[in-house]
Amino acid sequence: MSGAVLVIGEALVDVVHRGDGRIDESPGGSPANVALALGRLGDRAQLLTQLGADPHGAQIRTWLAEAEVEVAASVVPRTATATAYLDDAGSARYELDIDWSLADVSAARADPAGIVHTGSIAALLAPGAAAVRALLLEMRASSLITYDPNVRPALLPDRAQAVVDVERFVALADLVKASDEDLAWLHPDVDPLEVARSWLLRGPSVIVVTTGARGAFAVSRAGVTRVRGQRVDVVDTVGAGDTFMSALIHGLVALGLDSADARERLRRIDDSSLAELLRFSARAAAITVSRPGADPPRIDELA
Repeated sequence: MSGAVLVIGEALVDVVHRGDGRIDESPGGSPANVALALGRLGDRAQLLTQLGADPHGAQIRTWLAEAEVEVAASVVPRTATATAYLDDAGSARYELDIDWSLADVSAARADPAGIVHTGSIAALLAPGAAAVRALLLEMRASSLITYDPNVRPALLPDRAQAVVDVERFVALADLVKASDEDLAWLHPDVDPLEVARSWLLRGPSVIVVTTGARGAFAVSRAGVTRVRGQRVDVVDTVGAGDTFMSALIHGLVALGLDSADARERLRRIDDSSLAELLRFSARAAAITVSRPGADPPRIDELA
């Protein structure tokens, strides 16, 4: 799988309660959304996850296959679900039913990927989070690492421990993407820019922070790079951050920053290259929020 992207993390079925009373079911999970979006952007993607041998698991496999995403899944008693309640503005509140163990990681070792991505539940929920972290430690020798904390407070009763766990993954990553909402929960009353600067000192080359309709900024050795948000009529925000993350990864691949050998070049990335990455990612996310559910764009929609 050299030169491709390995995504490690949960795949689940989203049960969405909409403001008008409708209830929709669709495949999702932050890492699975990232893998799907990468496939739609034309990248070679593999998802290392766990699925039940049940209708929800089959639904997820079919959904990912349509984007030509390869799935390597440990078998568990049931496929996880996430219930989202949308308010009138389209923002989501989640309730999750998931056990995360990641029992089999042999597929990741068989053919190391150029970029390895993880985040969200997979990096925080025991016992699987420890397996994910151990795998990233091993794969840093050959792969660039990207990380999106995408925190789910409903699963994180101990905020202080969550901060420790998130920042352990930050220290392993080359590029980190977080939302301002993530940072506000992890570090209340601290300016997101200051959090990003402190994370940069832990080892990554780039910290990207999304700020919804206001746009996004990145902190790197080159300084602070900002881009404005895209004007769009928002249907809902489900999957927007995952689309932004996948577009960042796609951009790294396009720049040839897709192996451990590129780590030093990423560390020296310039302001104009970062700005273009952010603008491309913002355009992709804007398309996602303009339609219901986690429905990321295909590459021809971004031409």
